[in-house]
Amino acid sequence: MSAAIATALTRKITYYRQMPIVRLDKVSLSFGLKPLLDNVSMQLRKRERVCLLGRNGEGKSSLLQLITRQLRPDSGEVWVRPGARVASLAQEVSPGSDALVRDVVFGGTDLKAPEDDWHAQLQVDQVVARLGLDGAALMSELSGGWRRRAMLGRALVAAPDVLLLDEPTNHLDIDAITWLENMMIEFAGALFFISHDRSFVRRLATKIVELDRGQLRVWPGNYDDYVVQKRAALEVEAKHAALFDKKLAQEEVWIRQGVEARRTRNEGRVRALEQLRIQRRERRERPGAVELRAQDASPSGKLVFEAQHVSHCFGAAPIISDFSARIMRQDRIGIIGPNGCGKSTLIKLLVGDLEPTSGAIKRGTNLLPAYFDQQRAQLDPNASIMDNVTGGSGDSVVIDGQIRHVSGYLRDFLFPPERLNAPVSMLSGGERNRLLLACLFARPSNLLVMDEPTNDLDAETLELLEEMVAEYAGTLLLVSHDRAFLDNVVTSTLVFEGAGQVNEYVGGYTDWLRQRKDLPDDTSPAAVKASAASAPPRKAQRLSYHERRELALLPEKIQHLEAEQLALQTAVGDPALFRRDKDQAAAALQRLQALSAELETAYARWDALDNAARP
Repeated sequence: MSAAIATALTRKITYYRQMPIVRLDKVSLSFGLKPLLDNVSMQLRKRERVCLLGRNGEGKSSLLQLITRQLRPDSGEVWVRPGARVASLAQEVSPGSDALVRDVVFGGTDLKAPEDDWHAQLQVDQVVARLGLDGAALMSELSGGWRRRAMLGRALVAAPDVLLLDEPTNHLDIDAITWLENMMIEFAGALFFISHDRSFVRRLATKIVELDRGQLRVWPGNYDDYVVQKRAALEVEAKHAALFDKKLAQEEVWIRQGVEARRTRNEGRVRALEQLRIQRRERRERPGAVELRAQDASPSGKLVFEAQHVSHCFGAAPIISDFSARIMRQDRIGIIGPNGCGKSTLIKLLVGDLEPTSGAIKRGTNLLPAYFDQQRAQLDPNASIMDNVTGGSGDSVVIDGQIRHVSGYLRDFLFPPERLNAPVSMLSGGERNRLLLACLFARPSNLLVMDEPTNDLDAETLELLEEMVAEYAGTLLLVSHDRAFLDNVVTSTLVFEGAGQVNEYVGGYTDWLRQRKDLPDDTSPAAVKASAASAPPRKAQRLSYHERRELALLPEKIQHLEAEQLALQTAVGDPALFRRDKDQAAAALQRLQALSAELETAYARWDALDNAARP
């Protein structure tokens, strides 16, 4: 093969790889007065891992359904490369059935029966083994997390070129989420996923695409870059809207002036005013933020729960073994463990819904609990949105001792008055979670029990929920797989670590990882304290000449790094930077991220050298 032919072949291969697998060209889709997608375009290429963000109800799931041909656009073209295989994982968990797990996974192939093709059988067996599934188990016997794994196996068995995932971390425990992250990093096709799990998005996404008021916008950089740029863009949008409204108001005053002014009226100015009015009518306002605030009840007793050598068994197997802990008023406790380990059982034991097999639980006085159930069993799907909040007993609720019409109260949770009589069965997953929060906070409480509250919530509502929980005056028990949420909210964690053992750690998820790595096998606080007390005194280490010089220069280096960091933070805080030079803005954000790592390394090195130099 000549060099010219080889070069041409290489160019063709490169061109093919750069071709999009999926392309949306001027696509529009409506299910009401305002379009979900308004003349949008997008491309998805091989090896890209694109995260689709947007508020609940914006149409993210509908966009995925356009790609899978479950929906047809009102106008425009949705193109998928001929021959490309597309597989998807829906947002809702597959309901339990009497089908075998292996048969459910096999349903992802093009064949009608497992016996039709030995190669397909081998593929199914490999996927089942890789996902840690029991192929002979019935779907009805599995938890929501394991059913979700089975449905993911169904999507993966066909070796798709395009994989669409809608909230894939819902109902998965932290170990399963980590496993999914590792698998998706190795995925050779194009990945397009919806997720509001910030840790998951940070690790996976190579690009962020946001659906906002019918428009798609691509944001360069990672999730943290997106947060900074989005905040700046919203500030710019608000300023432009304010200037526009001011000009419109001035023109409306002019057009309403008296007879003398109308004689000299400029017809061009009149036509311009008409255009301003049209633009104002067509402008889609950003929906307001959810108003989250829990009603405070009178404080509970100082002691909330005290467990003394509690064990609980189902049959011969211990779910919880010799558990002791004390939970005080205003504690924020995270509960971590794999699906099916007994997290919900522990909560039921603490609140008194179950009695322990052995041991005792002392409960504090004046407890008024509010419970958030991840299965949303408290919601009646056949009843209206309004009746779910009021219990069907009128059209008002009592909030902080004041009577409020349910319409005004639900507006705080972004439910407009015209939807209040709609059945809950018509709501999306995120909307149902918002409604459950509305039901929860319509009653006073001093103990908040939340079982996976972050499923399906958009990033903005999630951050508001974090703020609300941080300001909550009572006690919190939180079961969650959202690592960022745990880190931002809880003050200590109860961790299921096998064989019924539940150990307590200070801090959130990241703190637990660090302590678990550093602590000896006996991780009880008493053992840690005893180990520290019995440790021999550390001898001073003699630093080399180069190490002493490095230690002397480190403060100045850190000072320079911090000064550069401050200057860059000021620069990226100016919205004009993103309008003026997007490349410069992206470079500044990238340098900021690198600076954080450099500063962390410098501080760690300074600490190590300084400790080594001390007697």
